[in-house]
Amino acid sequence: MLLRPAERTKLDETDDALFYSYPRFVTHVDEGFIEQLTNLYRARLKPNTRILDLMSSWVSHLPPELEFAHVEAHGMNSEELRRNPRLNHYFVQDLNKNPALPLPDCDFDAVLNCVSVQYLQYPDAVFHEIHRILKPGGIAIISFSNRMFYQKAIQAWRDGTEASRVELVKRYFQAVPGFSQPEVIARPSQIPTFLQMLGIGGGDPFYAVIATRL
Repeated sequence: MLLRPAERTKLDETDDALFYSYPRFVTHVDEGFIEQLTNLYRARLKPNTRILDLMSSWVSHLPPELEFAHVEAHGMNSEELRRNPRLNHYFVQDLNKNPALPLPDCDFDAVLNCVSVQYLQYPDAVFHEIHRILKPGGIAIISFSNRMFYQKAIQAWRDGTEASRVELVKRYFQAVPGFSQPEVIARPSQIPTFLQMLGIGGGDPFYAVIATRL
């Protein structure tokens, strides 16, 4: 089993739809993180391809100069998704209740997930779905920092370190036959955690775990 039952639990077990019912038109990471993510997308994504932005919001951090054939998005708040100018289509779904994506097999060239993987209670099922909808050679980019809605993150993430969270996401990929060996981009915090909590310097750490469908 990828995660034990206790590791999937959240401090706030109320319906996620209630928590996400109010739109949040903010970015959950700093400008340095966003710049690194956009540059990563610029390097790894190809123009005129089909993109799925999984667990998205009102901004996707895609390079403004790149045009895509289609950008699909999934999220939990329709008002946020409606405000996202890069989207061609979106749908709302609670993946912790139903991880099956309403999308065809082998239909996307890339699946992106930005600062949201920590909320998945059944990542094994979701990563199987990511593999299913990717075309052979398609890429999945999972990016995250050390920020989270603490009460909604799963125990395995809350109780971990930055390094253990990287290993956790690698395990999510490795649990699915047919993904390449995960690649890690790690730019950790340069200052102690207690200073970050006080808002003193350093900037958000940046992590990305990347794999392709074989």
